[in-house]
Amino acid sequence: MPRVACILNPNARDGLSVRQWDQFEPALRAAGFDIDLHHTEAPGHAMDIAEGLLDDDHDLVVAVGGDGTVHEVASGLRGSDKVLGILPMGSGNDYARAHGIPTPKGNKFPDMQGAVDILVNGTDRRVGSVRVEGPPAPNHPSKAAPVPRSCNGGPETAGNLVRWSFLECDAGVTSIVNRMKDEGQFRRIRGQMKYTLLAIKAIIFWKKQRGTISIDGGEGAGVDLSGLFCLSQCQTFGGGYKVAPGAKPTQGHCSLVMAWGLSKLQMLMLMGPLEKGKHIGKWGVTMQSAERFELAASDGDPLFVNVDGEAVITTPATMQYHDDQLTVRGAASIPNE
Repeated sequence: MPRVACILNPNARDGLSVRQWDQFEPALRAAGFDIDLHHTEAPGHAMDIAEGLLDDDHDLVVAVGGDGTVHEVASGLRGSDKVLGILPMGSGNDYARAHGIPTPKGNKFPDMQGAVDILVNGTDRRVGSVRVEGPPAPNHPSKAAPVPRSCNGGPETAGNLVRWSFLECDAGVTSIVNRMKDEGQFRRIRGQMKYTLLAIKAIIFWKKQRGTISIDGGEGAGVDLSGLFCLSQCQTFGGGYKVAPGAKPTQGHCSLVMAWGLSKLQMLMLMGPLEKGKHIGKWGVTMQSAERFELAASDGDPLFVNVDGEAVITTPATMQYHDDQLTVRGAASIPNE
């Protein structure tokens, strides 16, 4: 009987994950799994749990939660031959979507058995990750400042924080969205609608700011940071927005999506095409392959940098892609493969 460690975030999807787990557990046991269940107790705890499982005999380590939980469990397993499984129970679930895993619809999970079947008979793929380094995000009453974790390694600059991204990194308006989510705004709304409302609010209250960027070690360039930036290994984030159309976690590099100097009206108008992946080429939006990106704010406050949907780092930040970092169990066929 295969042994499976399941790491459950009881706060995912505002607590709905616990109720959905009660439905998943019998299906997992019926599939022949011997389950060891671990509950997370605080941000970062899933990293510690996953790292502590590296030397045991579990056949599979399953992240039970949203993209934040997946990020933490993946970080703890990174660099090992342990296999990551995913039972998506969060608000976004974009990393599960990138691996062809069924996701919830509203408060229901219509293809729960499909997600279980992938854990049993899915395809294992080796994927890369992006090392992100920068100053840690400041403390907030509803969100404690992130702390270093041994699984992420040390920083190159003293005082910086290191995180590893498996889904995407972004900054500017989009990172404000996740900071507001962390602060509990629109708490009662779930899924893509929450991200849409947060994005509208972030755009309305955005203050123009300048910064510098460097791509793949090239010369730095000054830009108006009003717009869009995303360094992604997957097609969607924000609960299904097709920000990097065509991207896939096995592509061996990142997809860099950028648009600078947009007005608030242009940013609002971009949301519809962005949801459908029809934004490339509009209002100066570009997409290219990249392995390294550096970002700094030239004036005003530092920008928050999202790492897999968590606003844990601020500028100046460096992001560097590394291949062959993690094994993920997904569907036999994944989007764009």
